Amino acid sequence: METDPHQIRDLIRLALLEDIGDGDHSSLSSVPADATKRAKLLVKQDGILAGVEVALIIFEETASLYNDPALEIEVLLHDGTEVKRGDIVLTVEGSARLILKAERLVLNTMQRMSGIATYANQMVSLIQDLPVKLLDTRKTTPNFRLFEKMAVKIGGAVNHRMGLYDMIMLKDNHVDYAGGIEKAITGARKYLSETGKKLKIEIETRNLDEVKEVLRVGQVDIIMLDNFSIENMKQAVELIGGRFETEASGNITEKTLRQVAETGVDGISSGALTHQARSLDLSLKAF
Repeated sequence: METDPHQIRDLIRLALLEDIGDGDHSSLSSVPADATKRAKLLVKQDGILAGVEVALIIFEETASLYNDPALEIEVLLHDGTEVKRGDIVLTVEGSARLILKAERLVLNTMQRMSGIATYANQMVSLIQDLPVKLLDTRKTTPNFRLFEKMAVKIGGAVNHRMGLYDMIMLKDNHVDYAGGIEKAITGARKYLSETGKKLKIEIETRNLDEVKEVLRVGQVDIIMLDNFSIENMKQAVELIGGRFETEASGNITEKTLRQVAETGVDGISSGALTHQARSLDLSLKAF
């Protein structure tokens, strides 16, 4: 997934405004304006580190937004590093008020991203010897999707579509509203022809009969097998026979992932990568 650095900065500025409002009155009332201090970002729980590059932008944008002098930052550990309790990720030195303004957003972002990267890494390790991709989904935190998907990638899994705009995914409700599989696919192909857009088409199937119907109609790129039993998934993969990419979806957990991967599907999508990951414990301490 390619990221737009300007979008990252926009999201960071909105988050800073959400947190600081008309001022960090705790710091303004207690910390001298000219105070210069140092702090270190500490790891308090083993895992995979993510969000370091984002943290640097947060510090930079905080200084810019509030007309503070830039901080001096030394990065000791980088994104994707396997970290353990007691490790120091980075040190920061400069305006004490600026450090305090940026602190919570840096920690919230890095804790969340590191938790997702850690969980994604654990899931990928269960199937790393098999020719299958572990994919994320749109089941993300509103206004934080970009960072969560960055973390998924850092953890070793693969970004699926970013949103509704970069792929046509015909799910069960689309099929039902369209009046069936053939009408949904035909409508999608007509839309692409009329608009000139170059988008892949993926269609969700709920049973083997729907798989057979998609195979009859064709004109798609990916067939999703949603909530199939292991046996039916194996049958579906055999029926498809490599004509289209296959994606397994639905209730993918650590307990089911390996079995699903062994059915021969090309990809496995798991919303759990983002909505079930627990934040990694980090802290920013003065020294």
